[in-house]
Amino acid sequence: MIDISPELLTVLMLVGVLAGVLVGYPLAIPVGAMGLLFGFLVYGDAVPDLLYGRVFNLVHSYTLLAIPLFVFMGVMLEKSGITEKLYDALYMWLSGFNGGLSLVTVLLGTILAACVGVVGASVSMLAIFALPAMLKRGYNKALACGSVCAGGTLGILIPPSIMLVVYGPMAGVSVGKLFMGAFMPGFLLSAMYCVYIAVACALRKDFGPPVPAEERQVPFKTKSIALLKALLPTALLIFAVLGSIFLGIAPPTEAAAVGALASMGLAAGYKHFNFKVLKDTVAQAAHVTAMIYLIGGMSFAFVGVFIGAGCGDVIENVIMGTAGGRWGAFAMIMFIVFMLGFFIDWIGIVFIMVPIVAPLAPVLGFDPLWFGMMIVVNLQMSFMTPPFASAIFYLRGSADPSLGVTMSDIIRGVWPFVGCIILALLLCIAFPQIITWLPGMMIA
Repeated sequence: MIDISPELLTVLMLVGVLAGVLVGYPLAIPVGAMGLLFGFLVYGDAVPDLLYGRVFNLVHSYTLLAIPLFVFMGVMLEKSGITEKLYDALYMWLSGFNGGLSLVTVLLGTILAACVGVVGASVSMLAIFALPAMLKRGYNKALACGSVCAGGTLGILIPPSIMLVVYGPMAGVSVGKLFMGAFMPGFLLSAMYCVYIAVACALRKDFGPPVPAEERQVPFKTKSIALLKALLPTALLIFAVLGSIFLGIAPPTEAAAVGALASMGLAAGYKHFNFKVLKDTVAQAAHVTAMIYLIGGMSFAFVGVFIGAGCGDVIENVIMGTAGGRWGAFAMIMFIVFMLGFFIDWIGIVFIMVPIVAPLAPVLGFDPLWFGMMIVVNLQMSFMTPPFASAIFYLRGSADPSLGVTMSDIIRGVWPFVGCIILALLLCIAFPQIITWLPGMMIA
């Protein structure tokens, strides 16, 4: 063991993690390495028991059992064929408007968000179904790509969201209340995305030309029936999962199990369920869950050393000493989260930062639920702010090469939607009821 000041240790540990990520190592490696290295320097031979105990407690968390179940539900729905039916139904209704196909993309992303909860699946599905339809009809590439990324990332905010399942135990906030608190901000973002698209396409009609009339002449009855057939099964699934939480029938973990079972029923109803689909779904769910648990375990161990060595107090003193009182401290926290989003995956940010900053919410006089949702909405930007912008890479990897989509097109397209997120954050500050109203209506 060596004697090292908490201030110096804070700098060394955080810089070590950031340097490891920038060099190209997966996040779990530098986080685990810094925790182990400085753990031995500070605690000596006692560090294995400390780290083992924290990792053991994390992976045996009952609440986190919802992660593989919600991932399974999302992947199964991806394979069920519901996406294509929803897109076709919305296409018949909105394709005649300027920017109509971009609106369809965002609305489809909103609906998928309430079913899938995994950004990779949502963005990939939209890239496969929506992006070719827009570009083949002369849509501006940046607008089309931005719509896919923005609509696809709503899945990490609108329940059932894996991010909310992870955030709750880290901050000691009810996952069920987080789910209810996320609905209004999620729908607000969706509405703001649609407003931006409508305004942009009204000002620049070449950005999103309407589909020719001969391609969309479908009787009203036919359109209505198609929309009902696509939406009704999805709505029943959403109600089965989130309705049981809202009504106090089941906690998120049991609701996730209901959703996993219902997703298999939906896939079977659309005749897409077989052993291969089940096998692939289980494999993908296991892969995503293993990644989250690996990063979470390493981060939880890192935070144990970080806080135990007094580094958490250093961060708290820096934040609490920010000019501007509690709002200045809040702005500092939001800025730190925003900047970390440029370099670190959201999983690492939640596992590392939340245990450090969440206890400050009541000290600063903020509702922990509102405070948590502000961080979650902030993290929406991390999916669209390069260099570490997973939505951009999911789109780039899923887009058909023949469409000629470049990284420049995608990056130019996402920035207006990032601006929408910033505006949504300001609205949630001015009107906190956007977040707190629905959780207050829950049946305990």
